[in-house]
Amino acid sequence: RQNVTMATQELLIVTGMSGAGRSTVAHSLEDLGWYVVDNLPPALLPDLAKQADSSEISALAVVADVRGGKFFDALNQSLATLKSSDVKFRLLFLDATDQSLVQRFESTRRPHPLQGPDRIVDGIARERAKLEELRSQSDVVIDTTNLNVHQLDKRVGEIFSSGMLSAIRINVLSFGYKYGIPVDSDLVLDCRFIPNPHWIPELRPLTGLTDQVAKQVLGSEGVADFVKSYVAVIGQMLPGYLREGKKYVTIAIGCTGGKHRSVAVSEEIAKQLCSAKIEVEISAHATHRDVGRE
Repeated sequence: RQNVTMATQELLIVTGMSGAGRSTVAHSLEDLGWYVVDNLPPALLPDLAKQADSSEISALAVVADVRGGKFFDALNQSLATLKSSDVKFRLLFLDATDQSLVQRFESTRRPHPLQGPDRIVDGIARERAKLEELRSQSDVVIDTTNLNVHQLDKRVGEIFSSGMLSAIRINVLSFGYKYGIPVDSDLVLDCRFIPNPHWIPELRPLTGLTDQVAKQVLGSEGVADFVKSYVAVIGQMLPGYLREGKKYVTIAIGCTGGKHRSVAVSEEIAKQLCSAKIEVEISAHATHRDVGRE
């Protein structure tokens, strides 16, 4: 992997639910050339940002979470201080479903930081309530429920390998409604109105990544015009996202099982976005959450 090279300093604050993969993300960022500080008392953030700027550190990531106890409560105030000082930063929030987090804590046989004498689910509930405001103001949310460490490492590389400067990065994510809507999606598109290749015997074992299925899905009545119109709508939204400082967008495309229709449509939307005439610089790629689950 190549080191990050940027003309101006990048400051990334990494937070989120305990057990959602912060350690994996920290290691991934280090591999990408970021200078990572783990479990920093948030009150020290403004001073650290100044020192990093003066020491010419181009990419600084700070991990802050509820392990810091009462120190963590100062995070919102520190973020406000950074904003008032015109320090540019991004906030990455890592999340996962309660069931997934419980399973991870049980597998490691470690208590939740906010569990106390109660159950793991009680600690998770307290942490969700505590982090609700932070999650709502995050620039990037990654749902790690269905990601192993290698997939999470890849996702971090896709988002942060070149910093988060002028371009908007778009992840067109296919999924199956039977497995739940991705919690980190910014936009959700339902493809279940398209005839399902599942009912065509020769296409059933294939996926939307094959030419046969893609041709069947995209050739269905009205689908080509629908995709073109949706890409145009996205193109109109992106300049506004950029003005608001949002540099990473997840567009979730769903069908019943996440195998045929959503996969083919996701690939086509990502392809058209890359070739569309949009007034802001973008990079788009398609990923497929549920392919192979059946």
